[in-house]
Amino acid sequence: MPKLIAKNKFVNSDYEIHSTYEAGISLLGWEVKSLRAKNVKLDNAFCSISNKNEIWLNNMNISQYMLVKGELDRSRKLLMHSREILRLKNYATQLSLIIIPVSIYWVNNRIKLEIALAKRLKKYDKREKIKQQDLKKELNKIY
Repeated sequence: MPKLIAKNKFVNSDYEIHSTYEAGISLLGWEVKSLRAKNVKLDNAFCSISNKNEIWLNNMNISQYMLVKGELDRSRKLLMHSREILRLKNYATQLSLIIIPVSIYWVNNRIKLEIALAKRLKKYDKREKIKQQDLKKELNKIY
């Protein structure tokens, strides 16, 4: 049973999600302790794929644990199978999608990151999405 650490609160409002994947994440000891205290922000985070077919998580802010000195916004390597990384890379380039983190959670004493292939919504798309949600709420009240 996954235990949620943090969730990206802008995913549902700013992006249209096409598919999601689960990845492990390479962390240092003080980062794990800080994650246990839920001191993490995924708001501006994004993933990039290097030329060596490695996937990296950028701009995830893990707060400092006690007095440990370390980089708060360093790039962290994500752990996935190479065929999954190639599939992500192909979808991202062909469909012009971006890879964003959705949530970070514990599974069997391991920290996992849920990433998604997503397309950024324009302002008018966001308004249309809000209108559709309001219509659904009204219809549910009637029936």
